[in-house]
Amino acid sequence: MPTIHPSSVIEPGAQVADDVVIGPFCHVGPSVTLGPGCKLVGSVSILGRTRLGEANTVWPQAVLGGDPQDLKYRGEDSELIIGSHNEIRESVTIHKGTANDHNRTIVGDHNLLMAYTHIGHDCVIGSHTVIANSVQLAGHVMVEDHAAIGGATAVHHFVTIGQYAYAGGMTRVVADVAPFMVVEGNPARVRKVNTILLQRHHFDDQQIEKLKDAFRRLFRQADDAAIGNTAEALETLEADYGDDWAVKALIDAVRKSQSGVYGRYREGLRLDNRYTNPVK
Repeated sequence: MPTIHPSSVIEPGAQVADDVVIGPFCHVGPSVTLGPGCKLVGSVSILGRTRLGEANTVWPQAVLGGDPQDLKYRGEDSELIIGSHNEIRESVTIHKGTANDHNRTIVGDHNLLMAYTHIGHDCVIGSHTVIANSVQLAGHVMVEDHAAIGGATAVHHFVTIGQYAYAGGMTRVVADVAPFMVVEGNPARVRKVNTILLQRHHFDDQQIEKLKDAFRRLFRQADDAAIGNTAEALETLEADYGDDWAVKALIDAVRKSQSGVYGRYREGLRLDNRYTNPVK
C-alpha cells in the first residue's frame, strides 16, 4: 500500500503504485498515474491527465499538469507525460499540451528541474538535462538530451536547445541553440564549444577539435541571426567532417534552424496562424 499523509487528497480514479510516498497537503487528481518509487514531499498538486514514471521526487509547491497559459486552449483533452528518475524541485510548474501541437507535454528521464522552473505547454524535454532556478520555457520549446540552462534564462516559444548545449544564466534565447555550443547574452550569441560538458561525457579530443573548427567557421564571423553562417561553411564542414556524428548533428541542426521562422525550426511546424488573434 502507498504511504499517504492523512491531510492529502487522492481523488478516486488516480492510479498510485504500492510504494509511492505522498507527504502532507498534496492533491492528486482523478486522471493521474504515479509510478513505482515516486515521492511527493508535500504540498504538491498533480492535475489533469498526468503520468509519472518511476522514482520521481516532487518537492513542495510544484504544480504538474495544469491547464496551459494559452488563449488558444479550449479545454481539449491533453496530457503531461513525465518519465523516470526526475528531481522536480520547489514551485516548478509544468503544463499539459494543447491541440495546437500534439496534445502533450513531455519530460524524459534523469532530469533536474530546479526551483521555480516553468515548462510551458507542448514542450518536449529530453533526458539528463539540468534546468536551473527560475528558467522560463515558453510553449512548444524542445530541450534535447544532456542540455543545460542557467538560472533566470527565458526561452522564446518554439525554440530548440540542442543536445549537449548550454545557455548561460539570464540569457534571452529567441532562436535555436546549436548542439554542443554555449550561448549567452541578450539576445543570445554563440560564444564557444561546450568543452567541459563534452569532456565529462568522454568525447575524445579529436572530436572536440572538429567541433571547435565548426564553431569557428559557423559562428566566429558576424551572425545576426545567431544560428550559424553561410551555406558554404556548412558544405565545407560536411565535406571535411561528414563522417563525424557530432559535426553531422550540428550541421543538420543549423540547417533546420535556417529553414525555420526567425531561426526557430519548430516555429515553421506550428499548426496555427501566428497572425490570428487568439482571444477567447
